[in-house]
Amino acid sequence: MRHSFISPRPKRLISGELRLVLFFFIVTIMMLVGTYLFLQYKTYAFVYERESVSQKQSALNKAINEMEERIILIEAEVKTADQVTTENTVMKESIQNLFDLVPDDITLDKAELDASSLILYGMTPNKDTYEYMLHAPLRSIFHRTYTSFYPIENGWYRFVSSNYLDEDTAEEIQ
Repeated sequence: MRHSFISPRPKRLISGELRLVLFFFIVTIMMLVGTYLFLQYKTYAFVYERESVSQKQSALNKAINEMEERIILIEAEVKTADQVTTENTVMKESIQNLFDLVPDDITLDKAELDASSLILYGMTPNKDTYEYMLHAPLRSIFHRTYTSFYPIENGWYRFVSSNYLDEDTAEEIQ
């Protein structure tokens, strides 16, 4: 006796619904594994990039320190150059003032200028010309002045004038 109106179908171990569910589970697991591998790759790339940036930062910091040292050195050189330029300008003005101080009647052969002294070698027509036209201005500038005269054949005098500043004043000028 038969109780069914349809013919029996063979039973399968995995049904269509179960296959569909397994397919979705496998796709989901593959997506999770793919995401995991992608994140692992990105983490590795990020660590590598971070190390690279860290090395570049170290190199830049080293370069910055070297530049700062060079800037300090250059600033010191500029300061020295400015000081030398200022001293040269002062010296030039001092020499110009010295030559402006010497009257036309007096001829200078040699002038030795130091920080605290001035020694002049020259010729003058007479001692009075020297005393009134050159010695008086020199006395107003220097603390101690000494002059030696030597007569020459033509009636003129050779002179050596040594003029000194006191040490305290010389230090203030420098």
